[in-house]
Amino acid sequence: MAGGAAGEAQCLSYTGCNFLRQRLVLATLSGRPLKIRKIRAKEEDPGLRDFEASFIRLIDKVTNGSRIEINQTGTTLYYQPGLLYGGSLEHDCSPSRGIGYYLESLLCLAPFMKHPLKIVLRGVTNDQVDPSVDVLKATALPLLKKFGIDGESLDIKINRRGMPPKGGGEILFACPVRKVLQPVQFTDPGKIKRIRGTAYSVRVSPQMANRMVESARGILNKFLPDIYIYTDHMKGVSSGKSPGFGMCLTAETINGTILSAELASNPQGQGAAVLPEELGQNCAKLLLEEVYRGGCVDSTNQSLALLLMTLGQRDVSKVLLGPLSPYTIEFLRHLRSFFQIMFKIETKTPEEEHVGGEKVLMTCVGIGFCNLSKTIR
Repeated sequence: MAGGAAGEAQCLSYTGCNFLRQRLVLATLSGRPLKIRKIRAKEEDPGLRDFEASFIRLIDKVTNGSRIEINQTGTTLYYQPGLLYGGSLEHDCSPSRGIGYYLESLLCLAPFMKHPLKIVLRGVTNDQVDPSVDVLKATALPLLKKFGIDGESLDIKINRRGMPPKGGGEILFACPVRKVLQPVQFTDPGKIKRIRGTAYSVRVSPQMANRMVESARGILNKFLPDIYIYTDHMKGVSSGKSPGFGMCLTAETINGTILSAELASNPQGQGAAVLPEELGQNCAKLLLEEVYRGGCVDSTNQSLALLLMTLGQRDVSKVLLGPLSPYTIEFLRHLRSFFQIMFKIETKTPEEEHVGGEKVLMTCVGIGFCNLSKTIR
């Protein structure tokens, strides 16, 4: 796809502040310029928020030769993508959103860089809005491996935890580059064989983590015996700037599907105090809910899986998902406008052997996306 040469002709135009990350990521991969108007134009405080501005700066860091124009009020954004460059970088994320907000998009872009990406992100590692770094490490990395993006250098490392409102966490994300992606046939999730998890506490009593583990096990032990939940109590400088605790649980099936759920305590000074027992129970229930929804990819990573299927070789990819989230549905619409790709969507009713919610079988033929900047050695 010609990037700059195509100029205004292929420029896609959107209005509103929703799905900003999707649009910027897909514009970068497809090389098509993008114009977004009326970003919160009617609000008292119009234009881009600080976390969105920080996201745009991050996109600018990982690319080379991008042109980004924002008007004075911040309500209009023009973006002409450059080449994905990568390399060793650092970025301070806005503390109003979690690092997961930035990391989700980096996971989409990282395999197509010119140089392998090694980036240090600082900010809030676990909050109540975005997928936490723990969940992305447990679910998104195995998903990338299925598409042939693996190796020693694929890693997410949590150096420090940071809870909202002040943050202070730090993670390292490293990802190798690939010239092409493998197509996947991923239609049988299989039975669940084990549950793993992490209960973390920072700047509160280490006993909090144990209390969460006890209550979560109380629910999950009724279903299977192989449960191990690690307690992670970070001390000193590695515990960030705000107190808090939370839990992330993952269920793994015999076929390597990983489903996840997580919860975090309310930020200091906001909302009522949460009992660790309640949080542990609710997190276990959320995991059971996710298992009920089922599918081969959990609801957090649906759009990542669909993007990697789209960008695969010109071959058929199939994946079985649980009910599509509204975010994923919008993502499918964006995939159609940026890459002209349509998925075949078949609903599967819960038969006898696959109990649980309705499933959706997504099938597509990859567009044969090739990482042009990766020289063949």
